[in-house]
Amino acid sequence: MNKQNYNLQPTTYNLKKVLLLGSGALKIGQAGEFDYSGSQAIKAFKEERIRTVLINPNIATIQTSKELADKVYFLPVTVEFVTEVIKKEKPDAIALSFGGQTALNCGMDLHKKGILKKYNVQVLGTPVSSIILTEDREKFANHLHKIKVITPKSFAVTTVTEGFKRALEIGYPVMIRAGYSLGGQKSGIVQNEKEFISVAQAALAFSPQILVEKYLHHYKEIEYEVVRDKYDNCVTVCNMENFDPLGVHTGESIVVAPSQTLTNFEYHYLRELSIKIVRSLRIVGECNVQFALNPHPLSPIEYYVIEVNARLSRSSALASKATGYPLAYVAAKLILGKSLMEIKNQVTQVTQSFFEPALDYIVVKIPRWDMDKFKGTSEKIGSSMKSVGEIMAIGRTFEEAIQKGVRMLDIGVQGVTDNNFDMSEEEILANIKQANSKRIFFITKALKQGVSVQKIYELSGIDPWFLNRLKAIVEAERKPEQLLHLKQLGFSDKKIGELLGVKELDVRRERIKNKITPSVFQIDTLAGEFPARTNYLYTTYNGNHHDVDPIGDKGVMVLGSGPYRIGSSVEFDWTCVNTALNLKKYGKKSIIVNCNPETVSTDYDISDRLYFEEISFERVADIYEFEHSSSVVVSVGGQTPNNIAKKIDQYGIKILGTAAIDIDRAEDRKKFSQLLDDLKIKQPVWNSFTEIEIALKFAKDVGYPILVRPSYVLSGAAMNLCYNPIELKHFIEKATNINKKHPVTISKYMTNAREIEFDGVAEKGKAKVFAISNHIEHAGVHSGDATIVYPAERVRFFSGERMIEIAGQLSKSLNITGPFNIQFMVKDNEVYVIEMNLRASRTFPFISKVTGVNFAEVIIDSFFGKAKTYKIKYPNYVAVKAPQFSFARMEGADPALGVEMGSTGEVACFGETAEEAYLKSLFSTGLSLKNKTALVTIGGDEFKLRFAESIWRLKNLGFKLYATKKTHLFLKTKGVRTKLVYKLYEKASPTVIDLIEKHQVSLVINLSEDYNNESSFKRVITDGYLIRRAAIDNNIPLFTDLNSARFFVNALDRYKTKDLKIKSWDEYL
Repeated sequence: MNKQNYNLQPTTYNLKKVLLLGSGALKIGQAGEFDYSGSQAIKAFKEERIRTVLINPNIATIQTSKELADKVYFLPVTVEFVTEVIKKEKPDAIALSFGGQTALNCGMDLHKKGILKKYNVQVLGTPVSSIILTEDREKFANHLHKIKVITPKSFAVTTVTEGFKRALEIGYPVMIRAGYSLGGQKSGIVQNEKEFISVAQAALAFSPQILVEKYLHHYKEIEYEVVRDKYDNCVTVCNMENFDPLGVHTGESIVVAPSQTLTNFEYHYLRELSIKIVRSLRIVGECNVQFALNPHPLSPIEYYVIEVNARLSRSSALASKATGYPLAYVAAKLILGKSLMEIKNQVTQVTQSFFEPALDYIVVKIPRWDMDKFKGTSEKIGSSMKSVGEIMAIGRTFEEAIQKGVRMLDIGVQGVTDNNFDMSEEEILANIKQANSKRIFFITKALKQGVSVQKIYELSGIDPWFLNRLKAIVEAERKPEQLLHLKQLGFSDKKIGELLGVKELDVRRERIKNKITPSVFQIDTLAGEFPARTNYLYTTYNGNHHDVDPIGDKGVMVLGSGPYRIGSSVEFDWTCVNTALNLKKYGKKSIIVNCNPETVSTDYDISDRLYFEEISFERVADIYEFEHSSSVVVSVGGQTPNNIAKKIDQYGIKILGTAAIDIDRAEDRKKFSQLLDDLKIKQPVWNSFTEIEIALKFAKDVGYPILVRPSYVLSGAAMNLCYNPIELKHFIEKATNINKKHPVTISKYMTNAREIEFDGVAEKGKAKVFAISNHIEHAGVHSGDATIVYPAERVRFFSGERMIEIAGQLSKSLNITGPFNIQFMVKDNEVYVIEMNLRASRTFPFISKVTGVNFAEVIIDSFFGKAKTYKIKYPNYVAVKAPQFSFARMEGADPALGVEMGSTGEVACFGETAEEAYLKSLFSTGLSLKNKTALVTIGGDEFKLRFAESIWRLKNLGFKLYATKKTHLFLKTKGVRTKLVYKLYEKASPTVIDLIEKHQVSLVINLSEDYNNESSFKRVITDGYLIRRAAIDNNIPLFTDLNSARFFVNALDRYKTKDLKIKSWDEYL
């Protein structure tokens, strides 16, 4: 240890105010982990009495809540807006390492443009020069070579011929990556000259520069998380190993901590190297180093450094949760100039943070994909990220953890051996060779069929140690009567029941009778050497004592939302955390059950106890029986806890709030529909069918288009719009197994209707607080993908009153206590109910923040019979919530909006008008207009007429417009001149695709009458699809909905960027 460390100076910087950049909306490659790290940083700054100003347009997160930052700006994290906030707030310093790549890129631009210098804002932590170094691949490689650290041989080139020469120099196979592209887009592995030319040409069409580097076939990927203070003290907090070999992005791979297959020599050698690298870069705070390691080295060790992230990354969230070492909190203290010796270990409360955690358990992270939500994309995974969320499972053995983990994903499997693939051995082996989102299930299938571990290793590159563990699970299935042994290998009661041919509850009774119950263990960071104060728990069958005592009836269990996925994201984490925090005021202790490492709810200081566990009936009942809790909350974690409400109720577990029987009356389509009829509330005409002929007759009577929902889904196509009998027949035959047991629900789909969200909280059947907001897009766009405006505009007084009346009737009939959400549809001043959920909805955080009433707090008040009645007054501002899409990651998926949700996150901004708020929101999702050029293609005469006025506006704004033939001719009759471009089949140039690929337009408006119609089952590639896909692949703003496109044009017409007001959240409220 260096001498100068002994005379510790107090914090050197005399900071009064720090500006923190958030990461904006959740998207693929950058999700909830930054909500969690930013929240911890704010806590750390507040303890030091520093005022924090946060810029983050993500309204759904905990980070943007009243309790945290002193000032919140819901604004885009871009140079223009951040500069304005700096001018207004005059911060002393800025923190860039807590908002992912978004914050880092924005900070670098502010530095390069001299803005930070001009306003005298210092960058906290790692020097800017080091950040620039780690982001520039070539300079970074040179830096590492100087300190004798090896990186893969790579060259940056700008032409195919130059790349070709370099590839020969390196030797095949080589990896090609497109420079300046997000998440490995257009990268690929090539084996020979022919492949090289085709991949390199494709990549160069996309990017000015490509990197040609040595491809390390089947190397292991190992990561270290390193923390360093400004006195040069360094510790490695966690090391992790990827289950998949190099070539699968670490965000797409199953990750295990601590590493399992390294030799002692390899572990320490790489640990020392990572510390050496971090020291050479003078990083202050937290850093992540990724290595490639040869499993069959010729010398004692063969490694390469692949990447260094000089910021908190996805892996840091995992490392924090895996070890209980609060990385982001520590990093925030370090960048203020503290030393590791001065920061208390938050978990033990006795030791300091200058230590390396020791783990006496194993942690497994598994990504969650939602590929089937995107028509046309493939299941393959590789060097580009596609996963939308992740889980973390803890066990005493790999088998226990991996089996828990696959159940936590909530994809309908009971363990790693659930693989009903109807395939030949050849097809199964092909799926093991090519990494995909279901690979682990193909591996167990092959093991069942007797394929050797060696052969699977040769195909997949997955270390035999892991494969042998999976083999142990497969073999144990053959003797299902060994109950304890199976439980120790992570089998669920349900799976054991399936193997034995009995019910889940029978297995449970037998287990409890034989005293086979899980032990509750603590995560204490020091493998039991110091008394831990932690409330951070997991259950295991590989133990015979409990680390903690039950809380008893003061305890209330709060069920979290599990992994983020399309349709269930950080919004539910917000509600969950607020619920846990508000239980304190009724003298209750909160027990959170969740398994998602990217969340604030799984943080050590949010609840009285945290179980990092599955949200399944079995586990919830285990914890309930151990804790002797008074009750369970199922209504704040989205759909996952709601799904088990009936089961836990039947088992005799008390549910807080609305009764399970009433939840079922709202969830069950038939029962709910009957209730609406009884109350004389209108709903779109619907029925459920078990025979195709009768369904076709119904559709003919009510008239097309119709919405079809199978009750049992085979192909993942959950809903579909059908415009004619041929499509309906096709859809039913293809996607559903229609019979007596699995009916299909068909409802009349209303065109040109408007959709309204009604969020509320009731107590004993009386609504206590509610808010009404409306969708901009036409009804039929999924509410998660819609642009939502509060206060609802253009809702006539009469319709509004009718909605309040209906909500009152339903609250009373269902005897609601707690949250509810109703989706209404209004057409010709008639109000219809589409659906109702008796749980906190996706819009709860948005509504709470824009009305200033914390709906989550009212939920808890209602549970204890103490909810006040709120009258929310009409605001003098408007807030608009806009969706964030990640279509660019899903090669081949059609980016049109429909009944299936496709967005990965959301942002919301405030304004004096809806247009101002909308424009800010769009900029927050990454929209930027490089110049005034647009391509307009509009299908159908009605759409052309309805959009004509907007086109005039674009023309008057000075836009140069391009249009396809019919649109071009139509606009000519209206006196608007456009430049003609051709569709592909017209075989003339310039084509629409040339125009987009050469970036000759900076906006694409593509409105077609009925998207779902275009390519539901006919695998024809339409021009509309090609235009939409090209816009996404070339990062050009795309509008596919008539209403939102009109709204956007109006906003552009009213506001220039400089007119958008820079006001903080509290200034609006």
